[in-house]
Amino acid sequence: MHNIKTNFDKFLQIITNEVKDIIFNDGNFKFYPRKPKMSDCEILALSLCAEAMSIDSENYFWGKIKSQSFDFPNLIDRSNYNRRRRNLVSYHNILTQKLASILNEGENVFIVDSMPLPVCNIARAGRSDVLREDFETSPDKGYSAITKTYFYGYKLHLITSYKGVYNSIDITKASVHDIHYLDDVKHSNLNNCTLLGDKGYISSEHKTDLFHTSNVQLETPKRKNQANYSKFPYVFFKSRKRIETQFSQLTDQFLIKRNYAKTFLGVCTRVWGKIAAFTILQFINHSNAKPLNNIKYALL
Repeated sequence: MHNIKTNFDKFLQIITNEVKDIIFNDGNFKFYPRKPKMSDCEILALSLCAEAMSIDSENYFWGKIKSQSFDFPNLIDRSNYNRRRRNLVSYHNILTQKLASILNEGENVFIVDSMPLPVCNIARAGRSDVLREDFETSPDKGYSAITKTYFYGYKLHLITSYKGVYNSIDITKASVHDIHYLDDVKHSNLNNCTLLGDKGYISSEHKTDLFHTSNVQLETPKRKNQANYSKFPYVFFKSRKRIETQFSQLTDQFLIKRNYAKTFLGVCTRVWGKIAAFTILQFINHSNAKPLNNIKYALL
């Protein structure tokens, strides 16, 4: 599990097999006039390997690789690695979608929820200038109903299948209400299914719109003061625990709430990379006929 080279080879093989229809023979997604020492697939594999091994300090990770330089004879400069990794951020999503389509085959029940992605302590929000290069993508203050506290940063919106496999993701400002993410859902590949949400997604207007545009049946618990109040079916409550467990895994094992990025592109690269690494670990378990979400043991 702790051998970087062994894990790197596993990731590289999966990535190469899944994106073989969009790469050149040299493992790159585009043509380079001067062939780079490391291919695009190797850059992705190295990045996702670090995320899967819970190494969120790039300085520490690079030191580990340098100490095993005989395993990586084509290792490039760290600044070059960083630049290319950010440029490949869109391929994280392509890779994850390809793996998820295999793992989610036949699924018709999905779960939607959000979690806070703090950038810094709320007390430092007023004087922090991190990630403020553009107003449209700059962080702001939001409220977490789980911890009943305010935070400064972004909000991660995630849809997973009943089994806990990624379907779609988005990052918004912390102040954006969960219900506004449903406007994006109808333009995604989600259709002909049931979507389970919490009370933050209660909206008869959005429910009707989703049903008519994508044939998505939105199910949420009702508030006690609502007309025709009825208890949320226990099977739905039980199903929703899957995404809450996934948020815990992303927080504890993938350290998704730690921020070291200085730009919004850097934040997206880190978050998309963690989701892609999570999905690859699920795919490894699926290939080895092991429980899908026992991701801590996927690399054993």
